Amino acid sequence: MSVSEVAVFTDDVTASVAFYRALLAAAPISEWPGGAIFDAGGVSVLIHERGATMGDGPPNEDHFAVSVADLDAACATLQAQGATILLEPREYPWGRSAYAKDPDGRLVELAQR
Repeated sequence: MSVSEVAVFTDDVTASVAFYRALLAAAPISEWPGGAIFDAGGVSVLIHERGATMGDGPPNEDHFAVSVADLDAACATLQAQGATILLEPREYPWGRSAYAKDPDGRLVELAQR
C-alpha cells in the first residue's frame, strides 16, 4: 500500500499550477484546460478545477489516493472497523476506485493499481 496521488481542487487552476511548478521546481507531466498533473517523487499531484460533482461520482474535494492490491478487501477491512465507504468500488475513467471518509470526514480514495 502506498500513497499514489494528492488531488487539489481549486477555483484558480492557473495560480495553483504556477504555485506547484515553483514548489516542485518542475513542469507538469500533463496539462489540459482545467487541470494538470505533477510528479512529486513518484506521487502524482493532481490540480483540478473545482466544479460540480459528477452525478454519482466522487465529490470534487481535496483528497489523497492510496494504492491497494485488492480494492474489495481493503474496503471490507475498513467497513469492519466502522469506517464509512462513501462510494463502493467501481470503474472510473481513471481506474477502479472507491472513496471513504476518515474519522474527521476527510475524503480518501482507495485505488486498485
